[in-house]
Amino acid sequence: MRRPFARAWTASLVLAAMAAALPLASPGPAAADSVVVGGSPVEVSESPWVVAIASRDRFGGERSGQFCGGVATGRSTVLTAAHCMTEDVLGVPLGRVADLKVLVGRGDLRSSEGTEVRVSEVWVNPEYDAYTNSGDVAALTLAEPLPEGHTIRMAGQGDPAYEAETPATVYGWGDTTGTGDYARALHAAPVKVLADAVCEKAYPGSAEGRFLARSMLCAGEMAGGRDACQGDSGGPLVARGRLIGLVSWGSGCGRPGRPGVYTRISETVGALSARE
Repeated sequence: MRRPFARAWTASLVLAAMAAALPLASPGPAAADSVVVGGSPVEVSESPWVVAIASRDRFGGERSGQFCGGVATGRSTVLTAAHCMTEDVLGVPLGRVADLKVLVGRGDLRSSEGTEVRVSEVWVNPEYDAYTNSGDVAALTLAEPLPEGHTIRMAGQGDPAYEAETPATVYGWGDTTGTGDYARALHAAPVKVLADAVCEKAYPGSAEGRFLARSMLCAGEMAGGRDACQGDSGGPLVARGRLIGLVSWGSGCGRPGRPGVYTRISETVGALSARE
């Protein structure tokens, strides 16, 4: 089943998931791959631009309220997935979330390390299509600027980082097994960029979803095993030291022939420059 990779922990959703005995026993709707299935723990100090998006009011305090991932592309700008800002994920309209924050420098979500920065403004791509997941990007403006060195450069159109077979890394705090085992610490998994033709064959437009090369790219291993999963939505896909994608959606986690699908950053650059 096609699903975005964000998660919501409302009680009704948890009970519904338990009653249906879903194979992905996540605490809510589909979330982005965790630390990524097939990944391993990493030090957040080595990738300080990886951040967690959090709301204790909506998701509790056990994991600092984390529900999606994000990436700092400017000292006051964090990108995440547009679907992370929807009522389906948050459980309430975005305007009713009073404590939306970005967790910076906090690798272990159960610790108090790093900084919690308030989000002062949210821009959701007006071209985002919740049915196809096309244009799945949102920009969060921070109330306080991040320190120097906490940002990553975005890869524009024609950048060789998008070429098929390029080694890449996906980061997150999501489900590490596809069965509801959420990571406590930041994880990363090595994957590779896949050719558009491979992704179009994997997702031709069935109930599992349709891959749209203009606004999406996919990465992983066709044999399965390494992928993003629930709770990883909005987290970064990085290649050649540049941001090339945001965790968006997929079919299952780490399934053979079903790679993870990411928002294509080169398309995102245009959407961000057009925002008012």
